[in-house]
Order: sequence, then C-alpha cells, then structure tokens
Amino acid sequence: MRIIITGASGKAGQATLRHFVENTDHDIVATDVAPRPSWYTGSFYRADLTQFGEAMDVLTDADAVVHLANIPADRIFTDSHTLNANIAMNNNVFIAAWKLRLKRVVYASSETTLGLPFDEVNYVPVDEDHYPLPNSTYSLSKVMTETMAEQVSRWAGIPFIGLRLSNVFTIEDYAQQPAFAKDPEARRWNLFGYIDARDVARSCEAALTASLSGSHAFVIAADDIILDIPTREALEQIHAGMEVPDDVAEYGTLLSNQAAREQMGFEPKYTWRDVLRP
Repeated sequence: MRIIITGASGKAGQATLRHFVENTDHDIVATDVAPRPSWYTGSFYRADLTQFGEAMDVLTDADAVVHLANIPADRIFTDSHTLNANIAMNNNVFIAAWKLRLKRVVYASSETTLGLPFDEVNYVPVDEDHYPLPNSTYSLSKVMTETMAEQVSRWAGIPFIGLRLSNVFTIEDYAQQPAFAKDPEARRWNLFGYIDARDVARSCEAALTASLSGSHAFVIAADDIILDIPTREALEQIHAGMEVPDDVAEYGTLLSNQAAREQMGFEPKYTWRDVLRP
C-alpha cells in the first residue's frame, strides 16, 4: 500500500516511520510541519494539516493514512489553541481520507480520554469502558476526534482505528526511570502506564492489517508498569483499598490492552526492563 505517515518527525512518528521503512514493503510518504528526520531519506512533505488543502495534497493517491500529527499534550500551547488545532488537523485528515477514498485510517488517540489524571478511577485495570472522561482541552480534542471518526467512518464505509496511546517512551527516555522507579505518587497521573515507541509503531501496523470494519479505539499500553515495585503495592499507595483482579500480574499493567490484543492482534513486545536490565 501507499501509506502516509503524519507527524513523522515526532517521537511516536519517527519510531513508526522507521518501523515501516525498515520492516515493510509499503510505499511510505512522511509529512510533518517540522523538518524531516535527519536519518530519513524517503518522500517527505512539510505540511500544515490545519489547512484542508494541504491535507488533500499529502493524501492524494494514498491507500491509507497513519495520522500521528497533533499537539501531543497540554501546557505546550494555550488551551483554546490546543483544542482548535488538534480538531482542525484531525477533521481535515478524516474528511480528506473520505473524499479521496482511502481504504483505512489509523490515528493517534490518547489514554487521557479515559480520565487522566486518574484521580477518578472506577476500577482497574482501566479499559475502553472507562471512556469518556476528558479532563483537559487536549483530552477533549481526542474525545471529539473519536466521535468524529465514528461518523466519518460511517460515511466513508472504511475502518477508522484509534490508538489510545499511553505515555510514549523511547529507549533514551528510559534513562529517566530510576528517578521515579519506586515512587507511585510521581506516576499516579496515568496509573504507572507507558508504551515503548517501537510498540507504538507495531500497533499502527496491526491496526492497518486487522480484520475490522467501522470505527474502533483501543488502549495501547505495555504489559507491565513503569515502576520497579509490584503493581498492587503501588496502587495501594495512591488508591487505598481498590481491588486488583487476580489475572493482573505482579508487575502487570493497570491500563488494559486486552481489547487491542483480541481484536487487532497487537501484543506489546518491549519493556523498560530489557533496556535497564539487559
């Protein structure tokens, strides 16, 4: 397929771009408002996807899009700018995909749609049924995007797969882990979750090939927590008395990736433990 990867200069974007270039035979076109990654020599466009015409240009002749371009968090820009820019980008890519008759749309959503910071937790592991509970304009932009995806998917008659990514870590990012390894309070905001950037890339590939129709959104998280203490001990320190099901492993994730595993065949492969404890 001819696949467009947006946000290709970002953290998740570069990992995804590298994965597709090195591990697949797809024809890849990368785009970002930022400059091209220094290591990448393939097709690349500087494009501002808040402009519909530019979204149409970069998606022309594509079979599918992996849409990772967005303002990636709160407190980078003002609240209103974050909401408006993300909605504009996502609307333009989705509408362009519909008008240009792409075969599939894969896009980055966020764990924040489930209630982050997780001061309000109804149960663990948090799964897709915890949605929606946005607590910021960033997370609201993702909730609104998922609603938009559901409707445009219906209009277009093609799959739209959203990936509710946990906190993305590169190999280099793991150097931060010892500083909070035994501090549940430092990571309470997302229930100690994370996802390796290389697994983000693998989840994108799984979403492109999964036998699905309609609109879906899946939690994408590692199988383990980012802390170096057992999950139940860590949870007791921030949410005392909350029950943890027996099937959660000793260091098991509290962000359930079961739906992604069952419905699109995605299984996390990477963990911080392989980097810091080789």
